[in-house]
Amino acid sequence: MIIGIPSEIKTGEVRVAMVPSNVEAMVSKGAKVLMQTGAGANAGYLDAEYEAVGATFTDDRAEIFATADIVIQVQSFGSNNENSDSDLGHLRAGQLVIGMMDPLASPAAAKSVAATGASALALELVPRISRAQSMDVLSSMATLAGYKAVLMAASASPRIFPMLMTAAGTLAPARVLIMGVGVAGLQACATAKRLGAVVEAYDVRPAAREQIISVGAKPVELDLDTGESEGSGGYAKQQGEEFLARQRELMTAVVAQQDVIITTAAVPGAKSPILVAEDMVVAMK
Repeated sequence: MIIGIPSEIKTGEVRVAMVPSNVEAMVSKGAKVLMQTGAGANAGYLDAEYEAVGATFTDDRAEIFATADIVIQVQSFGSNNENSDSDLGHLRAGQLVIGMMDPLASPAAAKSVAATGASALALELVPRISRAQSMDVLSSMATLAGYKAVLMAASASPRIFPMLMTAAGTLAPARVLIMGVGVAGLQACATAKRLGAVVEAYDVRPAAREQIISVGAKPVELDLDTGESEGSGGYAKQQGEEFLARQRELMTAVVAQQDVIITTAAVPGAKSPILVAEDMVVAMK
């Protein structure tokens, strides 16, 4: 069996589908791993590290799709609608493609892959159950996104996060609001709290209240009917425009008090809701 790992081609994508330890495990099981030259460089892994554990390389991207039984990508067809069409013509019947594909939001891409006779495994749709925990790429990436978002905000904000008592006086802590408290939001809450900020968080799902408190943040509670706000898998359900408008109206006063706002709200298969409108930003200090 040949596993192919092409370089990521979507603008800004620096990850790689397999690190050297993954490749070593596959080679030890008898698989051949063919990689595109430099595929891991942006992620900090040199070709020599892969070669040391048994990978082989080619400069020809088309060769990977032409010879591999399984092609593994970080952002594959559907997740990368920017320039993945150049790879589509190289797929063949019986081939398996594994990666993030955002099939709920990009059904046309899924149909295009199906038309080639190849099979696609969208990692976003792997059930979030205990047996499949190691394949839950969404939770893994969301954890990192929530953490990194706070670090970026702390760097960009003119106000430092923790309270500091100095010889010249006391600096009040920054106020941080996290909107949406799934995996990314909870990690953002915890990270901002560890940096010393006063952290508040909001989620349309009533069940999120206990989770917010568990990471040291204060729940923001609005006068809204949210009894039917949670869908399957614990995700928030898409809300109507009337609900969202009322939500923004009530949230304006909360937003006005904040130094930093981080939004992580997401709805599977739909565009993320607009929670912070321009007039709300204008009202911030």
